[in-house]
Amino acid sequence: MLRRIFLILLALVPTAFAQQKRPFTFQDMMSLKRVGDPILSPDDKWVIFSTMDVNLEKNSKTSHLWLIPAAGGDAKQLTNGTGEDAPRWSPDGKQVLFLAARDGETQVWVSDFDATAGMLSDPRKVTTISTGADGALWSPDGKTILFTSEVFADCADDACNKQRNDERTNSKVKAQIFTHLLYRHWTTFKYGKRTHLFVVPSEGGTARDLTPGDHDVPPFSLGGQALYGFSPDSKEVAFTSNIDEQPAASTNNEIFIIPTAGGTPKKISNSPGSDSTPLYSPDGKWIAWRMQKLNGHESDKFRLVIYNRQSGEIKNLTEDFDQWVDAFDWAPDSQKIYFISEWQGSAPLYRIGINGDKPVKVADGEFDAPQVAKDGHTITVSGMSIMAPAELFSIRDNGSSAAAKTQLTHMNDGVLSQIAMSPLEPFWFTGAAKTKVQGFLVKPPNFDASKKYPVKFLIHGGPEGAWGDSWTYRWNAELFAADGYVVVMINPRGSVGYGQKFTEGILGDWGGKPYVDLMNGLDYAENTYSFIDKDRECAMGASYGGYAVDWILGHSTRFKCLVTHDGMFNTISAYGTTEELWFPESEFLGTPWTNRKMYEKWSPSNFATSFKTPTLVVHSQLDYRLDVSEGFQLFTYLQRLKVPSKMLYFPDEGHWILKPQNSQLWYKTVNEWVDSYLKK
Repeated sequence: MLRRIFLILLALVPTAFAQQKRPFTFQDMMSLKRVGDPILSPDDKWVIFSTMDVNLEKNSKTSHLWLIPAAGGDAKQLTNGTGEDAPRWSPDGKQVLFLAARDGETQVWVSDFDATAGMLSDPRKVTTISTGADGALWSPDGKTILFTSEVFADCADDACNKQRNDERTNSKVKAQIFTHLLYRHWTTFKYGKRTHLFVVPSEGGTARDLTPGDHDVPPFSLGGQALYGFSPDSKEVAFTSNIDEQPAASTNNEIFIIPTAGGTPKKISNSPGSDSTPLYSPDGKWIAWRMQKLNGHESDKFRLVIYNRQSGEIKNLTEDFDQWVDAFDWAPDSQKIYFISEWQGSAPLYRIGINGDKPVKVADGEFDAPQVAKDGHTITVSGMSIMAPAELFSIRDNGSSAAAKTQLTHMNDGVLSQIAMSPLEPFWFTGAAKTKVQGFLVKPPNFDASKKYPVKFLIHGGPEGAWGDSWTYRWNAELFAADGYVVVMINPRGSVGYGQKFTEGILGDWGGKPYVDLMNGLDYAENTYSFIDKDRECAMGASYGGYAVDWILGHSTRFKCLVTHDGMFNTISAYGTTEELWFPESEFLGTPWTNRKMYEKWSPSNFATSFKTPTLVVHSQLDYRLDVSEGFQLFTYLQRLKVPSKMLYFPDEGHWILKPQNSQLWYKTVNEWVDSYLKK
């Protein structure tokens, strides 16, 4: 009898624990460790990675290095200094380089690795360049380290760069003179600087500028796979650069090669569009990279191509594959490539042979940063879901059978085990022109189907982006749902992962079919899910999503409130203040003087007489992609029209809100605004 009672109580334990779980909070989100990409050791025994810790009180983010056995086991913290990031193994696995700003500018440091103890020791600074170092890579022979630094294009040495920097810092005159566009980018003014590639002996010494001149090497990037790399014999470097006369209106990145000893770069790519992320095959016969065919088109498909180093022939491996190729890595036999590709709200791992094979899906999931082991079948990746941030996984490719997936790290299990979250629920509906469109729904914790819930309707940016089973710290669906909301997300035309025709369907039609897709998706959700209260809904979006909210403001009164973050309000002024001109020229099929009717047709500012819905406007001073004046204009219109409105302005942020306390204020302000209209 006692044993039976014990078993009953034991069976009830999971339910009791589930009931004890609490809704997700902003403080919970800030306590999560942000796991970086996996870096396999040369012997495939270890995986080194960085994690970022957030200190909300200090308003800081600090990265440290961690280690875990590639076969699985306990993770171990390797560093605990002022901040260490971007680790890379030496070719013999006996050393690790990393980036750290321990005494001023960020520099390259190298530590010895004790494989027996699994520890780093004896850190030494390899670079001392006054302009700092970033993106460091070992040469395969271990003798050289490649890195980037932002320098003045007309300076021949570091002494010149230091003098120029000191003069600018100490000058009481802060004015600048511009002679060409792209004088500012993303969140910073260029001050006449260019990013260059440098090489330095791995034992330290004077760094040498490998790519002098008035071009960025590599061009600006928001992250992802490296835009340069060494040949297997260490004698050559392939890199990405845009040498067009007007890079502000061009995406024509090209691939160049240059001897490591120095010399004249040789262009090897030939596409009018972007060529980037060169990666040599292990046998040295090929260079693979991602290629777009069209210049200036963010919506163009990224293809995977390989370059024959002997013949110069370029072979397109994925022309008939109607998906974009993201991060990739060579198999050790140089006959296969593993890559990530977004598809219908996920980012599975694929395999393709270089001899004309069709891509094969290896594993479903939301993956990134694949690293193929020397056995040719084990791939280490970063993986996430809408319910958990990035962790590291090992995928075993068994050929024809289903791949085995093992989670290696569990850096956030302690926090997440206490949180009540809901999985992502996909649905399909009919959008504009009878096209099938996908949407997603997240329910609040402690969901009760008999109740009615208000809705936060999220619209993604890009527009060449997508919602899916992925984690984000800036527009976190679980956090939005946590205080009693159903979150609805739609991937309208322009979204990636649904074929190239669908992605290009937004060009010249920003407020047309994509708007219908969004409204039809919400209609479907209202009619399908009885727990949705269609009289309590708020539309929210950033970047293109901000534009879409501005468009809704002038075309619908179905929402009780709106939140528009960094949106395009006036298409004409946005053209004149953005730094990447190729983007509006592509999306609106020309310039304001060659196709003004298109700009006027899709400008939310032209529909101000219909503005009625209470609107929260968010914009930041350092947003050079969509200038802060866009937010100021909208807020001015709303105030003069006497539409209930509020503006949240960040003087120290760009297109994204990244500082911890700013992020806290952002979530607080946004959620309080929505609550004030949907929870009265």
